[in-house]
Amino acid sequence: MAIDSPLTIESLPGDAPGTVILRLTGPLTLTTVLALRARFRGSELPRRTILDLSGVPYMDSAGMSEIINHEVYCRDNQALLILAGVIPRVLAMLQITRLDKVLTLKTTVEEALRRPDYESRSRPY
Repeated sequence: MAIDSPLTIESLPGDAPGTVILRLTGPLTLTTVLALRARFRGSELPRRTILDLSGVPYMDSAGMSEIINHEVYCRDNQALLILAGVIPRVLAMLQITRLDKVLTLKTTVEEALRRPDYESRSRPY
């Protein structure tokens, strides 16, 4: 998949009321981030949002910024954002920027559904 490919966002129902899974496919970059921003801002905030990033081969600073902005918004509104299925290339970027210490990361969507991890909201930035 090319870095300039479009980003697709598939919304899936979660396992419980108030849970939404957003499956992203394609790079999350300056040229594609507007679709994610529109999805985040265009609907009511669910109690728990799981971003399935297993189909995201690359993320730039604009993509990371959008995720952090939404994380802050979720925390301010007592909601939870979980990133699941982060591939090694994207995970390395999160680790270098230490965002892996701020964001809630799970290996798979199934793990994110099993363990909501609400205690993560109390972590300092």
